[in-house]
Amino acid sequence: MPRAHPTMRKIREVLRLVLQENLSRRAASLSLSIPRSSINDYVTRAALAGLSWEQVNELDDTALEARLFHHAPTQTSRPQPDFALVKKEMRKKGVTLSLLWIEYLELHPDGYAYSQFCQLYRTWRGHVDVVMHQDHKAGEKLFVDYPGMTIPIYHADDLTIDFKAELFVAVMGASSYTFALATRSQQLEQWINAHVATFEFLGGCSEIIVPDNLRSGVTKANRYEPDLNATYQEMAEHYNVVIIPARPYKPRDKAKVEVAVQIAERWIIARLRHHRFTSLEECNDEIAKLLTLINDKPFRKLEGSRSSLFEEIDKPALQPLPLERYEFATWRRARVSIDYHVSQDRRFYSVPYQLAGEILDVRTSANVVEVFAKNKRVASHKRSYAKAFYVTDPAHMPESHRRHLEWTPSRILAWAATAGLDVAAFIEALLDSRRHPEQGYRSALGVMRLEKKYSASRLNAACARALAIKSLSYKSVESILKNGLDQQPVRSEPPRAHVVHHNVRGPNYYE
Repeated sequence: MPRAHPTMRKIREVLRLVLQENLSRRAASLSLSIPRSSINDYVTRAALAGLSWEQVNELDDTALEARLFHHAPTQTSRPQPDFALVKKEMRKKGVTLSLLWIEYLELHPDGYAYSQFCQLYRTWRGHVDVVMHQDHKAGEKLFVDYPGMTIPIYHADDLTIDFKAELFVAVMGASSYTFALATRSQQLEQWINAHVATFEFLGGCSEIIVPDNLRSGVTKANRYEPDLNATYQEMAEHYNVVIIPARPYKPRDKAKVEVAVQIAERWIIARLRHHRFTSLEECNDEIAKLLTLINDKPFRKLEGSRSSLFEEIDKPALQPLPLERYEFATWRRARVSIDYHVSQDRRFYSVPYQLAGEILDVRTSANVVEVFAKNKRVASHKRSYAKAFYVTDPAHMPESHRRHLEWTPSRILAWAATAGLDVAAFIEALLDSRRHPEQGYRSALGVMRLEKKYSASRLNAACARALAIKSLSYKSVESILKNGLDQQPVRSEPPRAHVVHHNVRGPNYYE
């Protein structure tokens, strides 16, 4: 038997691995150290020549070379598959080319072999509009992004520009069904609310969201493990979706939304360039009308439109919306101060005192402030909007602090009266001198404890002296007792003599 030509031997091995062993072209390329482009060329030639592996195996090298390289592919009378239908069916979950080939043979028993069927489909797909090149499963992926262009919003009175609205764009992977919404900015709250509006527009939730590496959604971009914003992650959990950001510098990861963004720029932003919107609501009303036109526009090379394809493929595969709409909330890390409170918007909220000094997660919504330690909620408070206000749960306080909290002005005055009338009068004046009586509790308790070190009579005398000189503080009473001034009479100062001088005008001057 004559020795086979080395090149033809490799070509034959390529066809064996791909057609007989069903090895991927990538794997065949690695196995034989042949460029993938060459692998594609050999397999395509075999498919166009109508050759199965069994036929290849029966031909010698000369005949095989003639069939592959020297003759144009002959026309075949075999029934052609409806590859537009194949493409549509491939988007449905669980549907494979193998299954569609079996169904094709059921209708056409004399049809193509599986390898030829697959190769012809790939060749057909290469000639379809680029929008349809990627394979996306029904209801699986939702791509989101902002275009670079904006829409100006004007003041109603003088038609000067108030701000430039951003256009949020979302597109379903399988049907290319598109949604757009004008937002005030790309900040976190607008970003999250735009996602919520998208799910409500679709009437369900996709399995995966693919955003670009926008700062509002991705805190730190990374090819393998990007860090997601905590609020964005919480929103995803609420809607039971997974966020897989596009890899940096990998445009193919977001090709679907790039096309949708281009369409939005041309068919929304450019179409609205002559309008003078004075509110986001007015702008979004016009955008909704244009979205209907975009989604209902027929495809050029496939049957149907984005709307019809969405109703047929994507919508039945979407997850249902949760019963409640997501409530926007922000997350931040905060250290607990020594008074077992965390600061949020210049207000202070208590946590269990044992957590003083720890760094905890604080979740803030419009109505509630929640604090989490190691993903466990340890405190929940109604959000306060008062300035520099403390919100304290007594259960978070140590026992000694709770006992102090039980004191009231009337109880303190009643206790002070047991030590003497002068003590009671001083304590009452002390509490009245404070803007809030609670601010004088600590000083009042300190004064009353001086009775243990000194006597009740000396404390009364010291309080009477402090009242006389209008020095209403604990330190003043303590100083009087420490220096024995309580045992000396209080000197009353004589009234000052009226000074007569030519520089003193007197009240009559102003009459």
